[in-house]
Amino acid sequence: MMRKLAIVAAAGALAACGTKDAADPLSPSGATGRVRFVNMITDTTRGRVNAILEGVPFGVNLTYGQSTPATLPAPSTANYSAILTGSRNLVLKRTADTNTVVSTVSFGVDAGQDYTIYATGGASGSAVASTIIGDVNSDVTSTQTRIRVVNMSPTGGAMDVFVTAPNADLAAATPAFANVAVRGGSSYVTVNAGTYQVRAVPAGTAPAARAAAVAINVASLALPGAGGRTIVLADRSTGGAPLTSFVLTDR
Repeated sequence: MMRKLAIVAAAGALAACGTKDAADPLSPSGATGRVRFVNMITDTTRGRVNAILEGVPFGVNLTYGQSTPATLPAPSTANYSAILTGSRNLVLKRTADTNTVVSTVSFGVDAGQDYTIYATGGASGSAVASTIIGDVNSDVTSTQTRIRVVNMSPTGGAMDVFVTAPNADLAAATPAFANVAVRGGSSYVTVNAGTYQVRAVPAGTAPAARAAAVAINVASLALPGAGGRTIVLADRSTGGAPLTSFVLTDR
């Protein structure tokens, strides 16, 4: 609620500056979807950014792997921010020089839909791209968690992802998520709450070769009941290998 009040105040300031006739996309009134932004820009110069959504600050000084609004200090933390439906723009500016626009992302918001916007690329001065993936955050029982994988690692290519008991034999395992394409998201699966090991290998790796081909290994991932998680496969912060991963809290 405090996050929403802060957004309303900022939006009100914009209205006072002559935009009172424009739609107020960040107001909590009216039909809304929910939006989250994740910074995955692999450029040491442009990689630290401020995110500005429809002219209102959405996240400041975001480093590689950070998401907003979840990066805001308590008690204004949240997994997503409610955004009025319609066509929207997210502008990314370099934190060290806010006159420098790193990227502009245009997207649409539908009522009741959750979205995650990933900003990717940028290494060696290349263009910063964006990928927008719809999220599904349905209720789940108190003893289970819904999980899925998003592959943002161009270096790793398409991957098979295994979610197993710790130290389980990969040769005998079945991928929880098979052939997850770069810039793609898997479907969701529901698992019992508990601690798991998550390992990713190049898609199609033969069972006997999987153990030696692990590109990403999360040795111990605790999944709570009534939760939702997105496992993000990623390049390192400056691009390329060794690959890494992080987990987003969806609910």
